[in-house]
This record gives sequence, structure tokens and C-alpha cells, in this order.
Amino acid sequence: MDWSYVGDNWSDILDRTWQHTLLAGIPLIIGLLIALPLGWLGQRVRWLKPVLLSGSGLLYTIPSLVLFVVMPIFLGTKILDPVNVIAAMTVYTLALLVRTVTDGLEAVPESTRQAATAIGYPPVKRFLGVELPLAVPVIASGLRVAAVSNVSIVSVAALLGIPQLGYYLTDAYKRGYWTEIWVGIVTCVVLALLFDLVIQLVARFLTPWARVRAS
Repeated sequence: MDWSYVGDNWSDILDRTWQHTLLAGIPLIIGLLIALPLGWLGQRVRWLKPVLLSGSGLLYTIPSLVLFVVMPIFLGTKILDPVNVIAAMTVYTLALLVRTVTDGLEAVPESTRQAATAIGYPPVKRFLGVELPLAVPVIASGLRVAAVSNVSIVSVAALLGIPQLGYYLTDAYKRGYWTEIWVGIVTCVVLALLFDLVIQLVARFLTPWARVRAS
């Protein structure tokens, strides 16, 4: 391990880490916002559930490199535009979260729904005020998986020249320079752990009753 490389390139490492964070993190937010109404529909409309789950599951079978290359055709962007990666990662995030949101909402006891309806909660208010908060632990579990997956898959975009941490892996392979490989691996692992930690903290904040129960 050549520590002088890390010291000399500290600014570049931070810059690429930030770019990697955006490419992996923005799709998590967009994917969640799209998955919530789709999961709600899948939970309420029985015939729609298998369609949504099968369709979203198929999206995850598309190879990432193919998706990165195909995205400019649909978006009208250039091949090196980071928007292509964000759109592709949103597709993968959706593929994981639609099922998770549906499962989380289905885990809410029917008696709780009936009690909320009985005290006057209309469907939307019941979803936002009762069902969604109770589904947070399950949804957070799916988000944690999607976050780690995103951090990993985004690295593949380095093959196209999109700036992020995957650069250190591709460049090290060409140069046979192991220090760069370790820089790429370690920073990706640390970033994935940070994503996981943030999601757990947010989920813990949104479920105060779980903290009381645990204590």
C-alpha cells in the first residue's frame, strides 16, 4: 500500500466519493418516491400486484452496463452524461423497492386498518398516517439492500468514463497498481456503510414506538 498516493490524491478521492454518493443516493430517493404509490396500488389492487412485482423484478435482470449504454437512447442524453447513471440506478432501485413497499404495507394488521377507518381516516390519510409509518421498518430494510447494491453497481459506470470511485478500479487494472484498487474498494465499502447507517438512523427517528418497545 502506497500511502503517499492517498495523501497526494486526497482531494481527488473526496471529489470522486461525492460524485459516487450522488450517483448512488439520488436514485434511492427518486426510486422510493415512485415505489411508494406503486406499492400502495399493489397492496390495494389484488390483480395488479403480480403485474407490478413481476415487471419490477424483470427490470433487475437487465445488465447494468447495457442499461447505462441504452439510457441515452431513451433520455436523449450523451453517453457520458451522469443523468444516464441516475436514471439506470433509479430503475434498479424501483426493482427492489416495489416489492418491499408492498410487503411492508401488507404486514400492517388488518385490525389496525379497520380501527383507523372506524375513527374516520379516509384512504389517503390512513395510508400516510397509519399504514406507511408502520411499514417503515420493512421499507428501511429494502432501502438498505438497494443502497448497498447502488454503491456497487455505480462502479460499473467507470467503464464508460463516468467520474466516480470505480475509476480507481479500472485505472488500477490498466496500470497494475494495487494501491488504487484498495482505495476504490475501501472507499466504496465505507460509503455503503454510511448509507446503511443513515437509513437506519432515519428509520429509527420515524419509528419512536419501536425505541420505546426496545427499552
